[in-house]
Amino acid sequence: MVRVDVGVAACPKWMVHGPCGGVRSDGGCEVEGLPCPFVARPATGTTLAMAPVAPVPLAADLAARRPLIVADLPVPALDLDALRRAARTMAAAGTVDAVLTGDHGRERVQLPPVLRAQVLAAEGLRPWIGLNCRDRNRVALEGELAGLAALADPATGTRTGVAAVHCVTGDHTCTGHRPDAAPVFDLDSTELAALAAAHGLTASVAEAPLSPPRHARPGRLAAKAAAGAAVGIVNHTGDAEAVGAFVAATRAAGAAAAGMTFLACVPVVVSAASAAQLRTFTGLVTPPGLIERVVAADDPWEAGVVEAVRFAEALLLSRTELAGIDLSGVSGPGEEPALARAMAEVARRLR
Repeated sequence: MVRVDVGVAACPKWMVHGPCGGVRSDGGCEVEGLPCPFVARPATGTTLAMAPVAPVPLAADLAARRPLIVADLPVPALDLDALRRAARTMAAAGTVDAVLTGDHGRERVQLPPVLRAQVLAAEGLRPWIGLNCRDRNRVALEGELAGLAALADPATGTRTGVAAVHCVTGDHTCTGHRPDAAPVFDLDSTELAALAAAHGLTASVAEAPLSPPRHARPGRLAAKAAAGAAVGIVNHTGDAEAVGAFVAATRAAGAAAAGMTFLACVPVVVSAASAAQLRTFTGLVTPPGLIERVVAADDPWEAGVVEAVRFAEALLLSRTELAGIDLSGVSGPGEEPALARAMAEVARRLR
């Protein structure tokens, strides 16, 4: 890989393939007081400064699922027992195809990705493991990828037991609870996706269709597909038609030729506390009135399940380009089991 100057010097993450998903609605960086150089200088665009890598597609059994249902696992960042309990809840329901674990909100110290994958696999789940570039240089990232690639599926003993690696650049450390930690950003998500594919792993990436500059977002996701990403997760938009239009534009920009599979985020809210946590997502847009209806309901848990099913069905029925959904939510303190059960129930009702 060869890095080139396309706004790197002005970006606090030293990104080459920007802009990231942390751009505010006014074009500002997630780092308070800074502009996003990729918005201010859109003519530089997103340059793919690397040789294309052939994406590793999803395992055949997952690719055949329609819809493919991935669920975020809501657990505290460093609570191994909570991770096991939530995993058992998901596994007992048997309704989700894979479980995604990544960064936990503003918490910056996380259990190692390989350890999380081992715990999930031991409970009978397909791990979909988030890996960020903020905290690790390229050598550390290659070590994590090697470990994930070597993980065996407990049911078959075959390599690899990991459904996918979700490649993210990561939020800047100054936005979390450890601003004293130096950010690394040796690579960005596009480069990490290429590394993951080179290790024989399916790489997923996310894109924020509603973050500035909107016109550049489809091309940026298509560039990630060319770099080796096999799955594109469309961040929260709150509108099924907007998701469909974005997927169509991304396919037209080159993702179709690369064979990218698309999933869309579905918000799962089960309480006022989980709604407050979800609202901390940068650029979050949910279906109009969804959060308000859930919080005001006599039974917020059931209302949250109903709302998630309704929006998921709108997504899946409106555009055949989507292969499935990612159930996305953040629990309030102590609500992790309730949110895990809600996600499992949403998946059951969609089957």
